Amino acid sequence: MRIIVDAMGGDNAPQAPVEGALRAVRELGVEVLLTGRPAEIGACLAKLGHTAPPPGVEIAPASQVIEMEDNPARAFKDKPDASMTVGLRLLKEGRGEAFVSAGSTGALLSAATLLIKRIRGIRRAALAPVVPNARGNMVLIDCGATAEGTPEYLLQFAFMGAYYARRFLGIENPRVGLLNIGTEPSKGMELQKAAHALLTQAHEAGRIRFVGNIEGREAISQGAADVLVTDGFTGNIFLKTVEGAASLFSHALKDMLLGSTKNKLAALLLKNSIGAFKKRFDANEVGGTALLGISQPVIKAHGSSNAYAFFNAIRQAQVVAQADIVGDIAANVAHMRLEPGEKEG
Repeated sequence: MRIIVDAMGGDNAPQAPVEGALRAVRELGVEVLLTGRPAEIGACLAKLGHTAPPPGVEIAPASQVIEMEDNPARAFKDKPDASMTVGLRLLKEGRGEAFVSAGSTGALLSAATLLIKRIRGIRRAALAPVVPNARGNMVLIDCGATAEGTPEYLLQFAFMGAYYARRFLGIENPRVGLLNIGTEPSKGMELQKAAHALLTQAHEAGRIRFVGNIEGREAISQGAADVLVTDGFTGNIFLKTVEGAASLFSHALKDMLLGSTKNKLAALLLKNSIGAFKKRFDANEVGGTALLGISQPVIKAHGSSNAYAFFNAIRQAQVVAQADIVGDIAANVAHMRLEPGEKEG
């Protein structure tokens, strides 16, 4: 399997993508096609002891880079030879099975939508990060691809998230919850109320396992859902709040354990447990976020991804491609429809 990697995207490019790609070739058995400026990629390879790309690694030249200040809606048109644009074009041409980039989220979404296209029948693509909770992990969908949602978008997000949770997390019959300010069906704005009605009908028809409205606190502390559905604006705030709280807790724990000699000794005894705890809340362990609804696998890595995060993003791309999550979604689009006679709210 060949994974196409944008070598110029992200804060630590091109070194981090190149290092992550080499590790993926060694440990995952994949081939990697790096898109970007050959001279800069070559310099990174030289730092790692390679005078030329090692077996399993190829370079696809791309002279331009999409920067964060570029207009996301036009970047791929304004920069047709950008590493992201070239990578997506190669994916469309069948030169690889999946694409990974840590570049601009908006540019990636626009380029993937217009170059690769959405799955027929899917109204909007959605970013679906995996978030830890009390029962393991859950899929949050959407977290920023579609800021203004509609009830039909959220209905489709629920189905796509459920298929992803089943394939990627191994949850056979995932519980789908709707992020809201209370558990009652009457809670929330018109978007949440209308989406709740659609999801309830889908549940009653046996098409999805909807467990109702879920408050953010219960989603994390109780693991109340395996898939948490929301619009991209709310989901992005939720995700960044969870990440911030986890970072605060981690720093507070570190300060406590290093606060005295006695605590340092306790930390030494708990070293393995503390390491496992930190690993569970480390975004680098997942590596990236799947862009669901696009007709070929596209993974968005975090902009600050290091080499290990890129390795895991490539691993995630491999799993998404092998599990044929795109095919699963495409085969079930008919189940995501509004019921006859209903109007989108």
